[in-house]
Amino acid sequence: MDRHAEDRVTWCPSGDAHRPESVVLGVRSGDNGQVVYVDEPVPAADVLSSIPEGIAPHRILRFASHCTSACANRVGDDCGLIQRIQTLPSSRDTGAVPRCHLRPHCKWWNQTGVDACHRCPALSTLNSTDDRLAVLVADPATTVEQLESWIAAAE
Repeated sequence: MDRHAEDRVTWCPSGDAHRPESVVLGVRSGDNGQVVYVDEPVPAADVLSSIPEGIAPHRILRFASHCTSACANRVGDDCGLIQRIQTLPSSRDTGAVPRCHLRPHCKWWNQTGVDACHRCPALSTLNSTDDRLAVLVADPATTVEQLESWIAAAE
């Protein structure tokens, strides 16, 4: 692939660790599981073998991979996942966004701007089935309207 074609590739910040192009975006850290971003992309293939057997890679790392038209979260040219995430009340400070090597090519950044960056560190690609709201947000079949209704009923 030529350099200009590579520049046009958009990346999903909630990517599949096992895709050939996948890179580590960050490390889940602390009690709240916030993502701390790595300074430079690290190929996922270089770290997956280091993760102990029985631990899901997404439990401790966040991965980025190419955004594809075949993704279950795709809605036309947009990412439905970030649309659903934006439905949730934001608890993040709206100050400076974390430094992120993915941003220039990030689908969420290109689609929604800085709001995605404020929400991104708190997101998990591995959700507990006990967290009904997280399950709804992660489900590509959930609509924004359904989320808004669920949130209103929970208040």
